[in-house]
Amino acid sequence: MAHLSLFERRRRRVRTALKARSGGRPRLSVHRSGRHIYAQIIDDAAGKTLASASTLTKGSKSIGANIEAAAKVGADLAAAAKQAGVTAVVFDRGGFLFHGRVKALADAAREGGLEF
Repeated sequence: MAHLSLFERRRRRVRTALKARSGGRPRLSVHRSGRHIYAQIIDDAAGKTLASASTLTKGSKSIGANIEAAAKVGADLAAAAKQAGVTAVVFDRGGFLFHGRVKALADAAREGGLEF
């Protein structure tokens, strides 16, 4: 445990806090890279992904890794979640700060009908 990066420590801290207050709701997990942003809704009890969206999915492939792309991914994820019958989730930002692209994705998902 002593040799974990700051990112990994933050990621574990966030995940542990989420598990304590999730109340059985699925987890909206976000991963951000230099070129893309990925989001998925995961049912941890069953170990299954219920819905997912990213800048690599069809229809959004030409978008770069910017705030507009993240907002589109959030809206796409909310639509996919609605189709899967998911309305309430817990937001797992991983080790990423709630700022910029991660915040844009979260705001767009909320506007799309997800509650968190």
